Amino acid sequence: MEKFKEILPEALDKNLFELIGKNWMLITLPDKNSQSGANAMTASWGCAGILWGKPVCTVFIRPQRYTFGLIEENDRYSLCFPGEKYRSALNYCGSHSGKNEDKLKNAGLTVFLYDNVPCIEQSEIVIVCKKLYADDLKKDAFTDISPLSNYAKNDFHRFYVSQIEKVLIKEDN
Repeated sequence: MEKFKEILPEALDKNLFELIGKNWMLITLPDKNSQSGANAMTASWGCAGILWGKPVCTVFIRPQRYTFGLIEENDRYSLCFPGEKYRSALNYCGSHSGKNEDKLKNAGLTVFLYDNVPCIEQSEIVIVCKKLYADDLKKDAFTDISPLSNYAKNDFHRFYVSQIEKVLIKEDN
């Protein structure tokens, strides 16, 4: 296993806009039906900040995704940022369902547990999260209708506000 060191969330000196929106992340959850014990979904939407006096992140998952059932079943998960070197693995995890395959294994990614939460070993940064709040985006709550073009099928995301429990960064060898 690669070596990671734990840092405080506020010590993360990376641009989260770039990490999430450009580099992408893997929302990684336990999956007892997977040989690797985990499943991950590629995501490029998310938020981070302070809420209720805690460092938090927010992820968005559509109800038809296999990952939706996993996040509903589990209170803790990780956000893993493998970086550009693993773009093909990120693409694979974003275009295949873990329902019928161990997509992490098939994408060439390795799982390790940190504090009983599955994480991706190839990551440069891992954020371990605990769910605090969940709700569905609602069509009548949009104050600007332009984002509704993302929901032609009215398949609105559920969002999960989660406390950032730990931030891990890969140590230089």
